Amino acid sequence: MRCFNRLLVRRAWRTVLATAAIAGLCAAAPVHAQLGLPRGTPLPTLPRELSRLPIVSTTASTTEAAQSLVPLQTLRLTTVRQLLRDHADVLEADPAGEPVRRRELLLISPAQATLDAAVALGFVVLRDAVLAELELRQVVLRVPPGLATAEALARLRSLDPQLEADFNHVYTRSGETSAAQLRATDKAATAARRVGLVDSGLDRRHAALRDADVRTWGCDDTPVSSPHGSAVASLLVGRDAAFAGVVPGSVLYAADIYCGRPAGGAAEDIAAAFAWLARERVGVVNVSLVGPPNRLLERAVQAMNRKGHLIVAAVGNDGPAAPPLFPASYAGVVGVTGVTVERRVLPEAAQGPQVMFAAPGAELAVARSGGGYVVARGTSFAAPLVAGLLAESLREPDSAAAVAALARLSDSAQDLGAPGRDPVFGIGLVGERSRVAPESVHAQAR
Repeated sequence: MRCFNRLLVRRAWRTVLATAAIAGLCAAAPVHAQLGLPRGTPLPTLPRELSRLPIVSTTASTTEAAQSLVPLQTLRLTTVRQLLRDHADVLEADPAGEPVRRRELLLISPAQATLDAAVALGFVVLRDAVLAELELRQVVLRVPPGLATAEALARLRSLDPQLEADFNHVYTRSGETSAAQLRATDKAATAARRVGLVDSGLDRRHAALRDADVRTWGCDDTPVSSPHGSAVASLLVGRDAAFAGVVPGSVLYAADIYCGRPAGGAAEDIAAAFAWLARERVGVVNVSLVGPPNRLLERAVQAMNRKGHLIVAAVGNDGPAAPPLFPASYAGVVGVTGVTVERRVLPEAAQGPQVMFAAPGAELAVARSGGGYVVARGTSFAAPLVAGLLAESLREPDSAAAVAALARLSDSAQDLGAPGRDPVFGIGLVGERSRVAPESVHAQAR
């Protein structure tokens, strides 16, 4: 009886945690932090090299160098520096060193008088879009000649103390199955299930994705295939002889916010993608992207939460001592960390109150853009496992159903680390059965 009572208490506790976490669906205060790796942060090395398949990282680019074995804790910083160095014509750094679109500023639902005053000062309206689904208007301004972007932002804010304005930040990319076809009953059961993805483009010709029902947005409906988007998509809806994602057979709504552009993946792109997913009524959205806090991104996340969507995001790989990354650190977002096969947290994974769940984040087989499979490591690849599990319960946006979906997943989580929710593993480990071992697809290829 004592054990039974303890089980009831544990389930009740997890339900309370899930309910508290989703309280951000109504209103949420953001977590504010300066971004950047602190000096003296230890740099862990990756475990032994897996010789059979290459490794692709959370922030992998389209270059072959991204598949080399380097500490993930430094990879985002390296990626940011390389972006700024190689694409100085379209990118620059904000005061914290984060990449932004050069000489662009974002205004969120500005008063017309404020906008007119900005134009009178020499600002030029580049883009003006109403995101009706999020009840937002985003206006992108070009900074006047002779004025630094940071100085221009301060000048805009001085025009109107109520104005919400920010840089246009750019975000970086952080079980064997039967070969038989789905039975008719399986197809009927999954027909209504849908899941969203905000990422780079995916390889629709890959064996694990060619039969998937994918609805795309961005890049004039011609997404540019990339390693990261293909890998994450396969973990969600992929299906091949020896490979299966978490929810194969589900409809994937995939937004490509990069389109192969160095300045792709900006805050305005993510907000527009959210608006599309809200219009399509996709309940669960995976965002395996990381970057600094941004006012437009925060407002877009809050709008999605209010409408009953669940945003699942990777907490990032800047290390346990690093400041939080976004959007995972916004209240109401389901932050996901990664663990090894031995159920140890990835040494490069972020830690803190933003961690809600842990999922496998190492030695996962994922689809490789162009064909075949690679081994993935990083919180980017743990997040879609959680998103898929939540999508099984939340098929369309609904606040009450979102609370129930989180409570159900919390109840199935295996508590690791300190008793109760902790900053390392969150509520606990889920999705362990969804990891496809690299040796499985290797055996298939032989």
